[in-house]
Amino acid sequence: MVNILKLFGVVGLLWTTQAFAVTEDCFPFVGEHYKYDVGWEFVNAGTAEIKITKKGANGYKVHNFARTNGFLDLFKRVRDTIVSEGICIDGKMQSTLFTTDQLERKYRAVKRAEFLYKENKVSYTKNGKNKVFDVPSGYLNVIDAFYLTRLNPPTKDHPISIPIFDSEKKYDVAVKLLKKEKIRGLKGKRVECLVIQPELKTEGVFTSVGVIKIWLTNDERRIPLKITAKLKIGRIVVKLTEYSKP
Repeated sequence: MVNILKLFGVVGLLWTTQAFAVTEDCFPFVGEHYKYDVGWEFVNAGTAEIKITKKGANGYKVHNFARTNGFLDLFKRVRDTIVSEGICIDGKMQSTLFTTDQLERKYRAVKRAEFLYKENKVSYTKNGKNKVFDVPSGYLNVIDAFYLTRLNPPTKDHPISIPIFDSEKKYDVAVKLLKKEKIRGLKGKRVECLVIQPELKTEGVFTSVGVIKIWLTNDERRIPLKITAKLKIGRIVVKLTEYSKP
């Protein structure tokens, strides 16, 4: 289920250097709260929740939590948490921390990536074992990149890529805009969305996940209403059930 949480982050793989440079409001999403239903084929598998809070004078924190429901708990109990932190520097987003606490039945993994941007390094720890990687400042984690994307989505004429660090790897991920499509929103009304597909290169972001598609509302908020991921044994569908912002 930790891969389901990262489905939200993959939207953030849509970033351009130009958009990064001209962003005036670095992170206007503090206070947002989302809830999603997570389904596998025709089975309701569980839920995911996202809360965004302020951290310090110019920082932010995104807390993501996913869990299976009572039925699937009998087969594979999942309680996964991802936390992303960052700051605004001269109007630009900079990731500072990315942590994963993954509990899936008997499997447990705790991961922590500290973005030491002033030193052009990332300190990565998994289950107590630490490694240090050369990562230039400006690299983002997948969750942080999502929110930058909402400010500057891709277009048909401008395919884009983003440099990210995730699971011991730094790489660029290309993303394309497939089409515009209307789907039902929270109030039952049909809402026009941008349908976006990232072209992933490594299982550092997803394991055994094939084609991923994301539906973002085609307005100034660009809220992710729906996310799908095609697996070898079916398809995962994530749908927004609640959204609020003070």
